[in-house]
Amino acid sequence: MQHAREAASSLIWISGATEGIGLGLARNAPHANARIINLSRRRHPDYESHFLDLAAPASWAKVEQHFTDTLRAFRGERAIFIQNAHLKGMTGFAGEVAANDHARDVIANVAAPLSLGDMFLRAVHDSGFPGEAGLVMLSSASARSPYEGQSVYCAGKAALEMWVHVVRREIIRRGHSKLWVTAVRPGFVDTGLTRHVANLPDNDYPVASLLRGQIETGRGVMDIDTAARQIWAALPTDQSLLLFGEQAQISGSTSLT
Repeated sequence: MQHAREAASSLIWISGATEGIGLGLARNAPHANARIINLSRRRHPDYESHFLDLAAPASWAKVEQHFTDTLRAFRGERAIFIQNAHLKGMTGFAGEVAANDHARDVIANVAAPLSLGDMFLRAVHDSGFPGEAGLVMLSSASARSPYEGQSVYCAGKAALEMWVHVVRREIIRRGHSKLWVTAVRPGFVDTGLTRHVANLPDNDYPVASLLRGQIETGRGVMDIDTAARQIWAALPTDQSLLLFGEQAQISGSTSLT
């Protein structure tokens, strides 16, 4: 294991590589001799794992230290962090869900992604890593579509995309030619999270039945490996936002654009 780490030419952190798009990204990584590290509450049998709980800020600080220490010892050519993980948070109308659930959702799905992105960039600077460094933030059509019942999720993705837009400008102003950051809307991907929200009652998530219909027909729905290969093929990029066919709300219904 130690020899493999030393021989790695690419260092790739993926939060939530145990399932869904994160797993697809891990097993379709295109770089030879890549050291892939899963950041998650659960270990993956095939990948090195480091503990991360989006709802527990104390774990974020340990991840930041892990970023910095690992980059200082790394002698490869590129380091990439993909912030993919999402905590299945509250779904329901604002003011109707439990206050503790709402607070936990804000911490895990709004504060955590932005904090982890900042921690990775800070670690790149503090470690003095001289190679290519890339940050990928997984977003969603929810960044621009006001899905009722998903106020925190939509707000979190909108915040994430604006954060990326601003950070890209800052990187250019500072002249960091080997550093890039992008947000990705992967499109409609058949994952455990997608099926989770599709099975919610329409009273709490009015588009749930439409999502179920799309999953049943397979119209415009990708599997995790197809989605992952599309994302990897577009990286690195000088774009703030990568779109791969997105689910959008139009006149009270959903369709793919």
